[in-house]
Amino acid sequence: MKRAQAAVTQLQKLNPRVTITVDTSDIRSKPPEFYLPFDITIASDLDFATLCTINASTRLANRPFYAAGAHGFYGYIFADLISHTFVVEREKSNVPTALRAESATRSVIGVSTKKENGKTIEMATKRELYTPLLLANTSPLAPEILRNRRKLKQTSLLLPCLRALWDFEKESARLPSTDTHADLERFTLLAMEKHKELQLPVETLKSDFLRSFLHNLGSELAPVTAFLGGQLAQDVINVLGQREQPIQNLLLFDGDESRGPVYALHPIFGDGLEAVMPVEPVVPMVAANGGPAVELD
Repeated sequence: MKRAQAAVTQLQKLNPRVTITVDTSDIRSKPPEFYLPFDITIASDLDFATLCTINASTRLANRPFYAAGAHGFYGYIFADLISHTFVVEREKSNVPTALRAESATRSVIGVSTKKENGKTIEMATKRELYTPLLLANTSPLAPEILRNRRKLKQTSLLLPCLRALWDFEKESARLPSTDTHADLERFTLLAMEKHKELQLPVETLKSDFLRSFLHNLGSELAPVTAFLGGQLAQDVINVLGQREQPIQNLLLFDGDESRGPVYALHPIFGDGLEAVMPVEPVVPMVAANGGPAVELD
């Protein structure tokens, strides 16, 4: 309790106008009604089972949910906004915006215009549908990635590694240890399984990346957490203001390559509809890792 109070004191100094309430009871025991008073729930640096429990409750309460975590050079942000409506404004073009499905998850549901500084501004109202973390964790990559070998080769290795980590946590209720050969062997096997499930090229799974990922587990780097926190805060502000397209639905940050691709992970993509494309890296790429095929030392 003293540690919690000390943390609250430090947080309060950052912004005295914000009221902070501490609840030290087990978050996994909270019913869905617990989340009703909150506009958005953000869960950070929790194990996979706890994240899924919170996400299930926020869905029942019909409240947006974000999960985020960091491990040294690596991190992620996951969003489940259930069904989110937002407005995108742009100067009206000669091609009218049709009311239609733009992807398997996004549809244009309304269009209006307004005059601003002598220009006609088009306001397109769109709706995004989301998938809970439990289902997203076992969902395939979007069809346009699976059909393109170049995009498959560019898919971040953080994705299979993060899925392998969550599976390891479910099995062992802890992080894998780099000092235990059994843990290294089990994590590597899980990573290979996840890599295969995602239909990624065999040659892209590198042992040096697995080694780096494992050595970063449980550590924290201020630049990485600052980047993730900034991206998350920006997305939350946009969601609350219903402006601009939010994360759909998993952002990964790779500090080795200084990039943060976004992947849309959903159980089923409708026939003839394209899923949301992974966005361009949010920060410039600095360097890329190479190395031999996966093998244990």
